Amino acid sequence: MADTDNTEIVDQPGAEVPQQDPALSLEELNMLMQIVDLAVQRGAFRGNEASQVGAVFDKLSSFLGAVAQAQQAETEAQAEGNVPEEGEAPAEAPVEGE
Repeated sequence: MADTDNTEIVDQPGAEVPQQDPALSLEELNMLMQIVDLAVQRGAFRGNEASQVGAVFDKLSSFLGAVAQAQQAETEAQAEGNVPEEGEAPAEAPVEGE
């Protein structure tokens, strides 16, 4: 009978996975809100959990709405020329006495 080696190499030296700071994009948060909404529609939560789920849903919805308003205001300000584009240096203010 042939002798087979079915061992698995779990930890290889020098093969480290780079650590990243945990982050969620606005798109991911929006998707999470849609998932919660769908789960509620399908009855995934018990009645006594509904208020907690609803509170988190409302908080997430308010946050996403506030971010959307801030982004819209920033876009409008950039369109009017009041705010420099990203990576663009702000215009220097004139110095008094010159």
